[in-house]
Amino acid sequence: MRNFRRAKKTIDVSVGESVRIIRELQGYSQNELARLTGIAQATISAIENDRVRLGVERAKVIAAALRCHPAVLVFPGWQVREHSAA
Repeated sequence: MRNFRRAKKTIDVSVGESVRIIRELQGYSQNELARLTGIAQATISAIENDRVRLGVERAKVIAAALRCHPAVLVFPGWQVREHSAA
């Protein structure tokens, strides 16, 4: 990883945007995600537009349907830093 160089531009992704991005990457429409989760399509739309908070329980249900860890949805801007062994 010594040749790795972080890109100069980064963007902040909101919780709602992370749900939308992962949903679209999985190839689901909002209606399909609603059917898989039992969460109303209108609520999914509101989450994706940051009008309704995702919450832990909804994050678990949506993450299971999208086959990802809930933390990916809840903490979209989290950065893991490598620590060297001392």
